[in-house]
Amino acid sequence: MTEPPVELHETNGDVLYRTDGHLAYITLNRPDRGNAFSPQMKRLLEAAWTEVKRDKQIRCVIVTGAGERHFCTGADVDRVASAGHVAAGNGPMSEEIRVSPHQNRVWKPVIAAVNGLVNGGGLHFVVDADIIVAAEHAVFMDTHTSVGMVGAVENIGLAKRLPLGQALRMTLQGRNYRLSARRAYELGMVDEVVPAGELMSTAESIARDIASNSPEAVSLSKQAIWGALETGYRDAQEYGWALLRMHWAHPDSTEGPRASADKRPPNWQT
Repeated sequence: MTEPPVELHETNGDVLYRTDGHLAYITLNRPDRGNAFSPQMKRLLEAAWTEVKRDKQIRCVIVTGAGERHFCTGADVDRVASAGHVAAGNGPMSEEIRVSPHQNRVWKPVIAAVNGLVNGGGLHFVVDADIIVAAEHAVFMDTHTSVGMVGAVENIGLAKRLPLGQALRMTLQGRNYRLSARRAYELGMVDEVVPAGELMSTAESIARDIASNSPEAVSLSKQAIWGALETGYRDAQEYGWALLRMHWAHPDSTEGPRASADKRPPNWQT
């Protein structure tokens, strides 16, 4: 049975989507349920990432959670318990999990503004973001094993951002271990820790800086760096070199130096 189409909203729905100039904002909007996943949320997230890719005006995305306590607590355990299974099919991951930018092949930069607790599936957004800004009170944990589930997809992402022992500790200790924002920063998973009141302004400042650069150069640079995580060093260098040479044919590669020499803002092509 085909799912009905979903509409993105600014003021209601399990995911809020809005734009402001070159920035897009995706807000997980189930604060009464810890911003946990719902079937509607998953469909809306896929629709939001599709819109990000489609809209040429969007150059950077900020993902955050509604409220002050939770960023995203992953699967809604009560819903899983009543259904008797997780809300996913048995197909390939590329068909079944489409919540994060990387899972939707989004090559525009994404900033995670972590406003509270992150648990389980909420880690998708963290490990697949390009830059992570966290409020001082934010906490990261993974309870998959504590509720009889396997910590796999998000946890593999953790092992790319954290020392192996720390990723394993989060995964294997389950609900009994919490990683503070400050400690996550010390370990390199979080890029900046700020007071809660400065979270969004900090994320927006970074996003605007990114949006002021060549969209095409930024996108290809992101692809080069993420691609390095999937290949060996030599192959990653060759891939990056190919992307760099490809960009030479793009107008931005000549507009940037000209604008700098003329001491004027560049006129980037989209």
